[in-house]
Amino acid sequence: MERMVRPRFRIMDDWPGYDLNLFTYPQHYYGDLDYVLIPHGIVVDRIERLAKDIMKDIGYCDIMVLCVLKGGYKFCADLVEHLKNISRNSDRFVSMKVDFIRLKSYRNDQSMGEMQIIGGDDLSTLAGKNVLIVEDVVGTGRTMKALLGSIEKYKPNRIKVASLLVKRTPRSDGFRPDYAGFEIPDLFVVGYALDYNEYFRDLNEYSGHLAFVIPVNFHHCPASTYV
Repeated sequence: MERMVRPRFRIMDDWPGYDLNLFTYPQHYYGDLDYVLIPHGIVVDRIERLAKDIMKDIGYCDIMVLCVLKGGYKFCADLVEHLKNISRNSDRFVSMKVDFIRLKSYRNDQSMGEMQIIGGDDLSTLAGKNVLIVEDVVGTGRTMKALLGSIEKYKPNRIKVASLLVKRTPRSDGFRPDYAGFEIPDLFVVGYALDYNEYFRDLNEYSGHLAFVIPVNFHHCPASTYV
């Protein structure tokens, strides 16, 4: 399927970010974060715009949302809420069903071989549906392309991909989601339910900002992972 790619909110490589002292965050992460890359308010506004774009493209048709866990759950929840608000204020009700899946294709920096889809309903139920896949981060694009290949076998009416972040990395295979919140440098980012090997997930409870983590200062964190 051909994918129409919209202009992105691009954060440049030399963007210095915002001083951490301007925000509140848990004391047990002092020294582990460098700066705030994207404040929470900007994240929320950008997601609202993505919802408007999605509804315009899909044409107020019923939507089957597939949320990729774990990092995508907060983005998915807020995106679906905006989609529902648009539906409530329109002259046509749009039915939205949300299902949750996990993709097992890597562990830290070690490949796990073929991708395995864990959870969710029988994928054959996607036949003829308008499917929206919601992901937290697209890096190389390999995992998402594998997922799309698995879903396309069941012949949905259409498939769209929304990702909160797209990383600029030399490892990218060129895949771009239909809807991207922010295009960012190849950094370790946490917050807004994005974790770093299960650490920092609680940042969402305090702020919801997307912050840049300093790997050298956080000894619990292993090497980078790419998806």
